[in-house]
Amino acid sequence: MIKQFSIIFPFVYILTLTGCSHSAQHASSTVQSDKKPNHIVIVIEENKGFDQIVGNPNAPYINSLIKNGLLFTDAHGVWHPSQPNYLALFSGSRQGVKDDHCLKKVTPYKTSNLGHELLSNGFTFAGYSETMPKMGFTGCGAGKSRYPNGSPLYARKHNPWVDWQGDSPTGLPDSVNKTFKAFPSDFSKLPDVAFVVPNEDDEMHNGPDSLSIPRGDHWLKKHMSGYIKWAKNHNSLFILTYDEDEGTKANHMPTIFVGPMVKDGRYNKKITHYNVLRTIEKLYGLPHAGPANAKHITGIWTWSAGKSK
Repeated sequence: MIKQFSIIFPFVYILTLTGCSHSAQHASSTVQSDKKPNHIVIVIEENKGFDQIVGNPNAPYINSLIKNGLLFTDAHGVWHPSQPNYLALFSGSRQGVKDDHCLKKVTPYKTSNLGHELLSNGFTFAGYSETMPKMGFTGCGAGKSRYPNGSPLYARKHNPWVDWQGDSPTGLPDSVNKTFKAFPSDFSKLPDVAFVVPNEDDEMHNGPDSLSIPRGDHWLKKHMSGYIKWAKNHNSLFILTYDEDEGTKANHMPTIFVGPMVKDGRYNKKITHYNVLRTIEKLYGLPHAGPANAKHITGIWTWSAGKSK
């Protein structure tokens, strides 16, 4: 149950999450004794609300993941539009950003972030962006949409790790800012934690819902189903989330965890991007990035991830 919950929307989230409701559970012999995944891959999709995806026949692959994983039924973005949500998920803070303007002139940031936490504690990290021209690219955009009036395919606003790329106390090397072409076919060579951001045609951003949703669903099946199958037998986790919903005040969007250490079913307590970040940090024993005082999500594992501090 939730012991405490208070919001001053959207600036502060204070959550203590200690339970969930599940329709089914499963266990796996592949989970290791250290109780952390060998790998986590997080895919971020764009601008679709919970009811636009869950149960939608135009998203059959995502709905198959829901049937074989854990669906968070009360997951929320922290702001509109997109960029503040990516920053929140990666750094525990919006960094004061309220819109999608290119941050090239004001970065690199010197604040804490998940990538630096991982690297400085002996783990590995990378972000893979589809249609980004080259490793370490710091430009604001690239590529042309197939849809009339579609935005550029690669958008820096959807790539938060680039905002710490460079010489700062919490800076990240160019080498972690990878193109999607560098995503390994041998999944054992993945970093401990990896983000994958499809381009704006493939992440459901560009085009009408009737085209963008099935296109994004097909992309996910084509490019991520191999890893998801592999993860089942290699103690690894897949996370699918959205940056925000279609622009409503509720900002309610789908989030799905799939892996052998996850209890299948539905988790019906409220979470935000901050809770997802804190959960990843908790799994790897990392400090907490950002000022947000969100707690890690508990009650979702076939093994215990420990108690909230």
